[in-house]
Amino acid sequence: MKNKIFLSLAVATLISACGFAVKSVDSKDLGLRKTSLESENIELLDVKYSQLSAGESVLIERSFENAPPLIPHTLEDMLPIVKDNNICLSCHDQSIAKDVGATPLPNSHYFDLRKNKSTKDMVSEARFNCTQCHVPQSDAKPLVNNTFEAKFKNEESKKRSNLLDVLNEGVR
Repeated sequence: MKNKIFLSLAVATLISACGFAVKSVDSKDLGLRKTSLESENIELLDVKYSQLSAGESVLIERSFENAPPLIPHTLEDMLPIVKDNNICLSCHDQSIAKDVGATPLPNSHYFDLRKNKSTKDMVSEARFNCTQCHVPQSDAKPLVNNTFEAKFKNEESKKRSNLLDVLNEGVR
């Protein structure tokens, strides 16, 4: 009986002590925005996006091997991208890209990873929303210091994705 009372007092003391030791953190101190997380009124940085048309711009190198490449041209009049109206495919579909000088979609975009099968010449339903992974290039400066250095297996992997080929690399 004495042990149960002692244990109850010890637990109560520990819980009380923990309550006093916890420091609250203001939501303004949690992120890079430096404003309340509940606030929708955020001030965007002075960032300039490319206003060049497709084919006129210079590509920025991928951040790492198989990273989604950045969109080097303006997206004006191309949004929203929806399943039944995706203007990106009018240049980047594999059957068209070479003729118009655009970067073709990689094979991974023509493969259904859920069903583990090719979608042949149709873009996978999971891949039609281009801006889910690809974002426009800008002159934005890093918000925090970063020492990450990308390692590429070869020069080609800086320009083209081989994700479908290496997806299970190292998996037995």
